[in-house]
Amino acid sequence: MGLVHVSCESASVEDCVNDFRKKLKESLPVSGCYIKSAELNLTFGAFMHLSAILLVDTSRSGGGVIVEYSTGRNREDAIQRVLEKINPVIEDAEVVSFKVETYTTPVTRRTYAVGVAVYNLSPRSHGPLTETADRRKILAHVLSLFDYNPKVLNISELARVFGVSRDTIYYDIQRILEEKKKEGDHLT
Repeated sequence: MGLVHVSCESASVEDCVNDFRKKLKESLPVSGCYIKSAELNLTFGAFMHLSAILLVDTSRSGGGVIVEYSTGRNREDAIQRVLEKINPVIEDAEVVSFKVETYTTPVTRRTYAVGVAVYNLSPRSHGPLTETADRRKILAHVLSLFDYNPKVLNISELARVFGVSRDTIYYDIQRILEEKKKEGDHLT
């Protein structure tokens, strides 16, 4: 576990957001991390300043940071456009922290909104694939595509995707093959 700091400052909103994304990509581990907590700072003035301090756990994965900006006719419009970009990404995620701010330029009266959300993707074990019947149905279909040859399957990866143990996957495959054999015996 450790702290990661990412910061940028620019007179251009677009440049600052793009620079922040680049620095974030360089700072976070390539293999992924889980973000335990985050402190976000977003200010406007002559320069836009965006910074994040993240407490990351590199032994787990699923963490991410999304940064988006938009312009609009007014504050509400600009914020709505930013939220339309952020919400699909965090829909099934656990949000650790977020911040949305707006800025209207004094001369052109152009309104910018910038949004940042720090999140962790929910593990698939909380999804619809945790039910034994659903998991076996999917495994049976995959096995049927490979002429019921379990050697072509990556058991460890299947266990990870379904959020179960390898023994559970082996047991499911065994049951599927037994059912297939019974169906074959009834036909002869």
